[in-house]
Amino acid sequence: MNLFSNKNNVITYTVNKELTSNLYISVQNGEVVINAPWYMASSQIQRVVEEKKQWILNKVKEYEISCEEKRNNIKMETVRVLGRSYTVEVQYKMVKAPSLSFKTNIIQVVLPNQFKKLEIEEVKTMLMNKMYEKLAEKEIERAMEKTRLLLELAPENYQLKRMEGRLANCKEGTITINPNIVMYERDIIDYIVLHEFCHLKYKNHTKSFYKMLETYIPNYEEKAKELNGIAY
Repeated sequence: MNLFSNKNNVITYTVNKELTSNLYISVQNGEVVINAPWYMASSQIQRVVEEKKQWILNKVKEYEISCEEKRNNIKMETVRVLGRSYTVEVQYKMVKAPSLSFKTNIIQVVLPNQFKKLEIEEVKTMLMNKMYEKLAEKEIERAMEKTRLLLELAPENYQLKRMEGRLANCKEGTITINPNIVMYERDIIDYIVLHEFCHLKYKNHTKSFYKMLETYIPNYEEKAKELNGIAY
């Protein structure tokens, strides 16, 4: 490792001696690497580095800016919201609280800078959970009210709760909905909610249960197929 200093600009670089007649300077992952002829003296190499100082500093700066942009703008995998696919873009900014906005095929998330210290997988999980929970609050309230008016029936209570491998259930008069339900289209959400309402009257999947379900959703079997065996 060699060091070249010029006022406030310090360049550290690694020299590789090779069987070549030319000297090459490159910036690899922010590190300055010099491939020089095996016979070239250190003073000669340093003189070339000084001559190329500004070019080297510019390349290092470009790398640093690129890294910062990658840290501040994270493109995540595609997610589903109400049956549509979106790409999630994450930005870190000087803000106090996270915010989220929908654009055409994109969900833009702004996070406080202190979130940078978290692992990206941890950030992804946290964001998706929070987003689905927030959306589910409105969607489930809408579906519950719609179904209540349709059936003239209501649960003692309902709640949003994450459940492994299950989108909804009904126990002892309480309907529980997994926030991940908002991945599906509204007609699927409405179907699941109505399904649980039917359980308020019939605990098991009896003939009477399916007859009630069919009365309000004649094509309920098609809706069930779209859920691909997920429990509810």
